[in-house]
This record gives sequence, C-alpha cells and structure tokens, in this order.
Amino acid sequence: MNTKTKFQLSFMMFLEFFIWGGWFVTLGIYLPTTLGASGADIAFAYSSQSWGAIVAPFIIGLIADRYFNAERILGILHLIGAILMYQMANAADIATFVPYVFGYMIAYMPTLALVNSVSFNQMKDPSKEFAFIRVFGTIGWIVAGLLFISILFKWDSPESIQNGALKNTFFMTAIASAILGVFSFSLPKTPPRVSKEDKVSISSILGLDALKLLKDSNYLVFFIASVLICIPLAFYYQHAGQFLGEIGASIGLLGSEIGPAGMMTIGQISEVLFMLLLPLFFTKYGFKKTILAGMFAWTVRYLLFAYGNPDELTFMLLIGIALHGICYDFFFVSGQIYTDTKAGVKYKSAAQGLITLATYGVGMLIGFWIAGKITDLYLLKEGAHYWQTIWMYPAGFAFLVFLIFAFTFKNEKIEYKQ
Repeated sequence: MNTKTKFQLSFMMFLEFFIWGGWFVTLGIYLPTTLGASGADIAFAYSSQSWGAIVAPFIIGLIADRYFNAERILGILHLIGAILMYQMANAADIATFVPYVFGYMIAYMPTLALVNSVSFNQMKDPSKEFAFIRVFGTIGWIVAGLLFISILFKWDSPESIQNGALKNTFFMTAIASAILGVFSFSLPKTPPRVSKEDKVSISSILGLDALKLLKDSNYLVFFIASVLICIPLAFYYQHAGQFLGEIGASIGLLGSEIGPAGMMTIGQISEVLFMLLLPLFFTKYGFKKTILAGMFAWTVRYLLFAYGNPDELTFMLLIGIALHGICYDFFFVSGQIYTDTKAGVKYKSAAQGLITLATYGVGMLIGFWIAGKITDLYLLKEGAHYWQTIWMYPAGFAFLVFLIFAFTFKNEKIEYKQ
C-alpha cells in the first residue's frame, strides 16, 4: 500500500469516528437539558443505533455489494447524514428530533462496514495492515470529544450545557460528515463484490445461515451471554454522559477544565491500550477467562459509578470510564475471534453478521429500553436522578451474566487470531 492510499484510508477512518464521537456521547446530556427529554425519550433516540444496525445489512447486501462502488455509497450516505445532522441541530423539541436521528443512524451505521470494505480492498494482508488504519478512527473519536468539545470550545461545561451550546456538536458533526462525503469520492475504487445475477436471500444478508452454530452448546451459551451483556452496556452508552454532566464532573488537564465529553475519551484511550494487551491475556489465560474478565469489569465499572462523586472521589469515576478497554476488548473482540474460529471458512461472514445483529441490534435495543425505564423510575423532583441506585441495576445484571457464563460455558482451547 503506497503512502497516498495510507493517508486516504487513515483520514477516512479518522473522520468516520470523529463524526460518531462528536455527538453520540453528549446526546444523553443534550436531550434532557435542551429538549426536555425523559429517560424513555432518550432511550428511544439511542435505540436508533440498534435499528440502524438492523437495517445496515440490507443496505450493504442489497445495494453496496451488488450495484455500486463502496466508496460512492459511503460518500452519498455521509452527505445525507450531513443534512440530517443539521436538521437535528435545529430541532426545537424531542418529537421533531427523533425522526431525524433515526434517519441519520440508518444512514450512518452501514458506513461502519463500508469503511472496512474500502480499507480491506486495498490491503494485501489485512491482519497486519488494518490495525494501523483503524487506530486513526479511535484518534478521531478522542479528538472530537477531548480537543474540540472539551478543550477548545468547552461545550460540555456546566454553563455551556445550560445555555444549550451542545447544539454546536451537531453543526460540527454535520460539517465533518459533509467533508467525508465529498472526500469519499476520491477514495480508491472498491467495486461490488457480488454479481447482480447472483441470488440473494434475507437469511444470508442477516447472517441467519450461521444459526446452525447454536447447536454447539458452548456457542449457544456465548451467544445468549452476548445478547444479555448488551443490556448493562446500553446503560453506559445512553446515560454515562448524562450522569457525568448532571453531577458536574470534570478534571483539570493542560490548564483546562475537561467536562464529560473529554472524560469519556479516556475509555477510547484505554481501548487502544487493552487491544495491545489482549493477545497476551488471551494466550496466557484462554478464551473463557478473558471473556469473564470483560464481564466482571462491567460490574466493577458500575459500582465505581454508583459510589464515586465529583468532589473527593473523582478517581473512581475515571477508573470506571477507563475500564471501557477491558469491557469492550476482552468481551467483544474476543467474541469476534471465538465466532470466527467456530464458524470456519464457509460461515465466517454470516456468523460475524449474526453476532453483530444480535448484540448491537437486538441486545442493545432491549438494553436502551430498560435503561430508559429505570432512569425515569429514579427521577427526583428537582430534575436530577438518584444515580447510585440506577447504577446498581446494570452492576447486578452484569454480575448475573458473569455467573451464568462462568458455570455453563465449558473450557475449550481457542487460538488467538488477529
């Protein structure tokens, strides 16, 4: 891969996740403070991610894989996204906002697969080359939250939140989406992979061909645990930013006060670190213990959130955020490796599609709904929430899933493949 192509792919990946990190984290703060949304409203807005994940395979399987170059579909979807993001910024109430966020996520979620397709198409050995390109996505997420939102513009400071300045995150994201939309047409050509004449079925698009893997009792336990663990995961995505904003959490860094958006980027930084440590842990302790470490980290994270506070115990909140690397890498990345090993060559793509649909689609959809209901249940009269009790629910549920997996999954040797 030449230097020009590396730059193109790296910049594409940077903008792809700059866009997501530029608004998704602070959405849970923006909706209740600016649009007066309830917990149920916030859950409904966040569920757009799950519906986008469910619709994405159809856009990829029926359109991108058969009729148009991936880079062109990527460009069109991001240009549509720029328009919808601009409309989200101008929405005056939650009822107006929701249709736009649903439309946006249906356009955005397929792009996660498209940037991978464009990247892989230029690589001779993705296992060695992709990590270098993908890390720029994590950098993009960090730059959006830490540099732009927290340090430069301070949109997540208590004063800015109350003044509705978080609206600017949507304008920033709309501009970035428009830039990526235009830039995508200059990316290396990635033609359709499937002939127009080839038959296509809904089961193959959704990965349902891999359902036969569930006949394996161990994989069935893993599959169910993957869906269930997404319920406590949804609490983090949906309410962690809102929680930090509501309690006024911040840290001093480089002479600036870093608010919730900047604090949350600690999770992405730890994700990079634990991704590097994963092969060592996986090789030494095996698949089961790696997965269990990820599950237990979720329990610890929520306990730290429950008992931490922005005064003398801010370090507990920071540790809770930093555990994101273990929570995500040790469970989801290990799970992808396990799925790849169990599926074999024939059902490799179908199996990955199925587990993505089950987790980001079904599991997260259920999780967002439950998180919204529980958050509304502990809403105080003055508009704040009784967060200590709220965080005990995902902590307890994650621990329950941990116990179920620990006692029902049988040890088996799985080789780490990167």
